[in-house]
Amino acid sequence: MTVAWRHLLRALHLQTLSPRTPKAGPSLNGAFWTSVTKLGLHTKPIMPPCDFTPERYQSIAYSRVLDIHKQHLSPVQTAYFPEPLLLHQGHMEWLFDYEGNRYLDFFSGIVTVSVGHCHPKLNAAAQTQLGRLWHTSPVFFHPPIHEYAEKLSALLPEPLKVIFLVNSGSEANDLAMLMARAHTNNTDIISFRGAYHGCSPYTIGLTNVGFYKMRIPTGMGCRSTMCPDVFRGPWGGSHCRDSPVQTTRECSCAPDCCQAKDQYIEQFKDTLSTSVAKSIAGFFAEPIQGVSGVVQYPKGFLKEAFELVRERGGVCIADEVQTGFGRLGSHFWGFQTHDVLPDIVTMAKGIGNGFPMAAVVTSPEIAESLAKCLFHFNTFGGNPVACAIGSAVLEVIQDENLQENSREVGTYLLLKLAKLRDEFDIVGDVRGKGLMIGIEMVKDKTSRQPLPLEEVNQILMDCKCMGLLIGRGGIFSQTFRIAPSMCITKPEVDFAVEVFRSALIQHMERRAK
Repeated sequence: MTVAWRHLLRALHLQTLSPRTPKAGPSLNGAFWTSVTKLGLHTKPIMPPCDFTPERYQSIAYSRVLDIHKQHLSPVQTAYFPEPLLLHQGHMEWLFDYEGNRYLDFFSGIVTVSVGHCHPKLNAAAQTQLGRLWHTSPVFFHPPIHEYAEKLSALLPEPLKVIFLVNSGSEANDLAMLMARAHTNNTDIISFRGAYHGCSPYTIGLTNVGFYKMRIPTGMGCRSTMCPDVFRGPWGGSHCRDSPVQTTRECSCAPDCCQAKDQYIEQFKDTLSTSVAKSIAGFFAEPIQGVSGVVQYPKGFLKEAFELVRERGGVCIADEVQTGFGRLGSHFWGFQTHDVLPDIVTMAKGIGNGFPMAAVVTSPEIAESLAKCLFHFNTFGGNPVACAIGSAVLEVIQDENLQENSREVGTYLLLKLAKLRDEFDIVGDVRGKGLMIGIEMVKDKTSRQPLPLEEVNQILMDCKCMGLLIGRGGIFSQTFRIAPSMCITKPEVDFAVEVFRSALIQHMERRAK
């Protein structure tokens, strides 16, 4: 921690202006900082400018919002903060709450807002289509669905050219499960421990995060296997990941081999030998695990696992709900970073920049297997407005070079966060690729035990108080998830890292007391 304390002196260059208030908004009062320990010379980082002024909030009073939520909405506690954040408006990478306070959004509605909140080109596309045709259902044709299908299929390799449009990631993975079983006439499907593939009655069997498991039977025929996590798992080294930042675990591997990968493949083989039938339906994998805290596998693991699955008659499904559409920077699709070709690809979230939209893409052969056993129909899948927005998302990603921005700015951010890992003993691991990043918090680097949830939440809160919104994930909710819109800039990264450093210093001060 000595290096981190020396960085306290850097605070002298920071201004003391409130970073969170736009020109037309109210200033923050002192009560807002009651949860934040005073840092002496350290002051709040100054927020980069924004050329957008939000509309004045004129809707339901905050207290009434809380009452309505308690009386009429789900009782599941999903809000991050004791006083839930009431958002009013968004503009690109910025969010504004009902009081006019401004936040840099580094979580993008759970890795969903791919090109920026209320992007002008997407707004225009939606408004044009709303004025023309809202809905038809699949019994009639309309141009937006055909225009979109042509654009999306051009971004996928052969034979992945048949598209089924649906409305959410869970629904897409539901359909992919059905396709795998229809095509193979087998039942068993394997997924990683720590995987998140949805929370529907069907996909909850694939999801292996304790929060989402139930006591009653769900997701029949789903089997879990060890996640090849090179930080928290039993094996891992300093060259395993396809990332600018590696773990601090040492290894003796030669450049062209990975002992950790070989050990995890043996575990995968053990699952195939003991936990499933001789012939299986398939294997689901996120190219990088999202909900579990941006967990990356050893290089070469998925390629070998796919071969083993196909030897058992199964198909391989890549869940691109969080990794797709250029977010990883080096490639448009996450599966491409593993040098594999899936049989089925599912996608959602960033596909519509927040508009309800998802897709399953597969080969003509697998699509035909489904058609033979099911009259598949989806009332809202391929909705004209959704397809118009989806086409606009693809155009913006290309026209604004957002995949390359993800690579360049994401690498810049990862390397800056790696320096924080070296400064603070509670930052156990920094990992990721492009603009999908995880920061795993630990009690100390020696034990690698998860930082307690109450401490993680306090750091999360301190970041919010300084105008930065980040996510949380991991099996023990011990990992901060970083996934801003792909339009993010380096000055905004500088601000975010300075905020996070300030929050870590505040945490260490609390610990010292």
